[in-house]
Amino acid sequence: MPAPAILLISTLDTKARETLYLKDAIEAIGARPILMDLSMGTPDARIPPADIPAAEVAKAGGSAIEAIRASRERAKITTTMIEGAKKLAKEAAEKGEIQGVIGLGGSTGSLMATEVMRALPFGLAKLMVSSTAALPGLSTRYIGKGDIALFHTVIEIAGLSALLKQALDRAARAICAMAQVPPPESRRDEGQIVVALTMLGPCEHCASAVRKRLEVGGCQAIGFSAAGISDAAMEDMVRQGLFDAVIDLAPGGVGEALWKGMRASGPHRMEAAGDMGIPQVIAPCSANFMTPRKSQYKPEYYERRKVDLDKHRTWIRISPEEMEAVAKAFAEKLNKAKGPVRVVIPNKGWSAVDREGSPAYDPEEDAIFTNLLKKELKKDIIVREVDANLEDPSFADAVVKAFWEIMKK
Repeated sequence: MPAPAILLISTLDTKARETLYLKDAIEAIGARPILMDLSMGTPDARIPPADIPAAEVAKAGGSAIEAIRASRERAKITTTMIEGAKKLAKEAAEKGEIQGVIGLGGSTGSLMATEVMRALPFGLAKLMVSSTAALPGLSTRYIGKGDIALFHTVIEIAGLSALLKQALDRAARAICAMAQVPPPESRRDEGQIVVALTMLGPCEHCASAVRKRLEVGGCQAIGFSAAGISDAAMEDMVRQGLFDAVIDLAPGGVGEALWKGMRASGPHRMEAAGDMGIPQVIAPCSANFMTPRKSQYKPEYYERRKVDLDKHRTWIRISPEEMEAVAKAFAEKLNKAKGPVRVVIPNKGWSAVDREGSPAYDPEEDAIFTNLLKKELKKDIIVREVDANLEDPSFADAVVKAFWEIMKK
């Protein structure tokens, strides 16, 4: 493979020596570093200019570097520089001009660089070298729903000590090796159907059965844990064109977004497949439960039927009124779909935790959702009811049958 081009994101006003050392280390391995400077201050005039200087980043963000440096509105100018960097990085990625990106920084630098990384396609090598990677709460903010690797330097990125040089040398080798991996599009067999499949512990047997049946049929099924992050990332990857169809067994994040539950996956959950016009099959696992943070419980929540999945997660049965709200949200999203849609609903519980005999089992309340959804959906969207629990083999069969029906359209 030709030498990869690595976008190096840093701030030359605060970390020039360390950044230039990392740049040289990448170059020494045989890759081609492209330095992007996100400085909001004025670097030392003796420092060699970046390949993409801060002035160019500021311009791409709709401002001028002089205005950035003169401003006292730190949040505003930080956003401007991030937006400019995202625009330039996305353009480079779309043109195939970069095969990897590496960031270097402390808290602010890491937040800025990783926000740029999250705007780039899945599969492009991304490595954040940070002295704050292990701080509580920051690592999840750095990664978000991006495929970003964190390299914790442990020591501060300040001064070229022997320990820091060794860490930067390791980071340089890591990103160069990562950038040698071909893009995900190259891994697809010719003519193979690639399917995005949401799954969750309480519908694990169904998801496994569906995946195996699809693989027998020649498909490649890619699973996503529908806990709020991976399923939101799935939406982005669908828009990236990585999938031919979606089987959404666990779209509970749609309802969770209405009441800010722990599995909320953003306002655009269950929209990407419809926008891209690819086939989708929808099942309702977990849509009849909510998972609010216990610190945000309303008094009435303590009186509701609930299921403890473990000591950290409790599912609370939603009310009939909330069932109607979720049904309307589903209908609003699915009615906009440009491609074929099938909805498959079990009549004997929507997961392993609300089977017959469970305190959470309530097919009459589930029917509130089903009946309203059928009423609200467009006539060409078929809703198929199955006399089974979602985890029963017969339900997996019905999902796969619905999938092949719409794939033939």
